[in-house]
Amino acid sequence: MTTNDNLEKNTRTNSVLTLVSRCMGLVRDGAMSRIFGAGAFASAFYFAFLIPNLFRRLFGEGALSAAFLPIYSKLHSENPQRAKAFATLTVAKLVLLLGTLTLLSELALWLLISMQQEPNASLQLTMIMLPYMPLVCLVAIFGAMLHVHDSFGPTASAPIILNGFMIAAAYGFVSIFDNPFNHMVWIGLSVVLAGIVQVVWSLLALRKHSWLTKETKSAQSDIKKMLRNMIPMVLGLGTLQINTLLDGVVANWSNLFGPSFFGYTYPLGDGAMASLTWAQRLYQLPLGVFGIALATAIYPLLAKQVNDAALFASTMRRGLRTVIFIGLPASAGLLFVRDPLAMVVFQGANFTASDAMIVGSILLGYAPAVWAYSMTQVVTKGYYAKNDTKTPVKVAIFCVCLNFLLNVTLIWTPLGISGLAWSTAICGVIQVCVLLILFRRYIPILIDRNVLKSWFYTAMLTLILGVSVGLLVQMTWDQTSSWTDSLFVLFGAVVSGIAIMVLGAIALKRPELHWSIGRQR
Repeated sequence: MTTNDNLEKNTRTNSVLTLVSRCMGLVRDGAMSRIFGAGAFASAFYFAFLIPNLFRRLFGEGALSAAFLPIYSKLHSENPQRAKAFATLTVAKLVLLLGTLTLLSELALWLLISMQQEPNASLQLTMIMLPYMPLVCLVAIFGAMLHVHDSFGPTASAPIILNGFMIAAAYGFVSIFDNPFNHMVWIGLSVVLAGIVQVVWSLLALRKHSWLTKETKSAQSDIKKMLRNMIPMVLGLGTLQINTLLDGVVANWSNLFGPSFFGYTYPLGDGAMASLTWAQRLYQLPLGVFGIALATAIYPLLAKQVNDAALFASTMRRGLRTVIFIGLPASAGLLFVRDPLAMVVFQGANFTASDAMIVGSILLGYAPAVWAYSMTQVVTKGYYAKNDTKTPVKVAIFCVCLNFLLNVTLIWTPLGISGLAWSTAICGVIQVCVLLILFRRYIPILIDRNVLKSWFYTAMLTLILGVSVGLLVQMTWDQTSSWTDSLFVLFGAVVSGIAIMVLGAIALKRPELHWSIGRQR
């Protein structure tokens, strides 16, 4: 099997399992919206859930994983015994670091809560779910090891475990607790239990690769090299995660600090954090199913091809063509189906049609840049494969600062909570454009004639999709009066959009269609 075959196969594996996971995630969030509504309790939960996920992105899937994978991949090919020592020592140090950090953070939260007359729900739920942080980071580093062994299924399926536990806790205890906070406590505990199961699941998948060893002295120099590569990424990703946390604080300000801001009425209400999170879940569906899945599959391949300029450039161009083929139509589709999509996923019981419209208005801000978010994932992995961690960091820091300035400005405009989404989209487009321009130092003509031709055909098909789906939604949406009607509108729009892209790609004989479904052509 060729390397390109592996890329398509691994992308398909990631995409299919991520699709299952994301669909279960929508079921989970649909349960949360219907049970708790778009109010303070839901916002408190999602703010608390944000904290361990920040560390997952920083230490697990982010800086540590990106610095670990190329070194482990090279050692695995050249010196398998030393690769085992490197993996064992990395995991041991990660457990020590994150375990200590978790204990100290739990102590700090306990002291903070003990000083409050009325304990803050966001902080209490954070304290409950914080142990998930070291667990999910371990799962991510185990996933990087599995990727080097060309095994992508176990890691891609790990989130399914989390969503399954949370859905069971949400629906299983719905008739037991009258107090919604007590119900959320048990959902938070299910998150930690799911983390334990995810670690066991990953260890079982790694068992046949025999990665543990008692002899770790030979890997000391490799650990130092990994740390040198990781520090710039930690700075950049740390800035990104601080920005994400600040976004959460901006959205959840009313619940954390009260309804005023230095004497002024704060423009965002109690449910802003929950509404923002639900809109993020919707745009992250195509991003996770394909954009991140492609980036995850392409990274170990680029790391292996880094010394073959022609093959490296070919893989990068294929990634850019494929990610636009999926990302651009996804952006257009989300723009037109945002309201029926929000209603189908979230509306019911305690979540009203007006709540769904708020989520749809936020999604309107995120949707135009889905292609940019996806492409950033792929291009950044190209930099990492070239052992260039500083360039993405510098670009990210600039975009983080711009994003925060736009956030704190736009929420005071008529956009309100949607301003957070628009600022993310603006910065996402700027970030990927700058990364592409700077990548010319490694591939002078990355966007060649074939890439431009591919993007042109995709843009034409997307234009047809947008006009067709837009007219269909406009003609049918005004006639909807129930959840079932919204489902039929959404189903018709999605099927029509997919049909246009598939038939158009077949008519134009575009290879991107085959690549996107995991086949080489």
